[in-house]
Amino acid sequence: MRLFIAIPLEGAIKESLLSLQKQWYQLGMRGHFIPPEKLHLTLAFIGEYGNPDDIMGAISAVSFQPFTIQLDGAGNFHDAYWAGIAPNESLVSCVRRIRHALAENKIPYDRKKFAPHVTLVRKGDSPETMKKMLMNLPVSTMEVSEISLMRSDRGKNGMIYTPIGILEADK
Repeated sequence: MRLFIAIPLEGAIKESLLSLQKQWYQLGMRGHFIPPEKLHLTLAFIGEYGNPDDIMGAISAVSFQPFTIQLDGAGNFHDAYWAGIAPNESLVSCVRRIRHALAENKIPYDRKKFAPHVTLVRKGDSPETMKKMLMNLPVSTMEVSEISLMRSDRGKNGMIYTPIGILEADK
């Protein structure tokens, strides 16, 4: 099964991202807009792996205090358009510890440098310049108190994301 570790987005930050998608659509952006229920911040992409219990066992030893993430900027990787997440030491430290736990347990994951972002549009095509798209960017925050192990399955209308395990912050 295809797996990844992520922070599901909710509350004001999610509403801000949906508003940004609407703004981009009104500016002429076309493509596959990520639906609200799929908005997330990926911390580690694992890919095909047969035993999610191994992953939960590995990351269950990772402890973290609740921390806040904040939207910060936007951009694109080719035809994928995203909103940035301001890096902060708590987020970076949490990602480092999760990835270390995966490596220690010989669970493969994509080792690309962590670049915190939320994909908003795939296969995007915009007649507008990024300069116009970067105007009026939202600045919202969200407290992170749990991280999810997510399963990704191909459905007839795109990918379906299902949380199959949760790592909770220390209380």
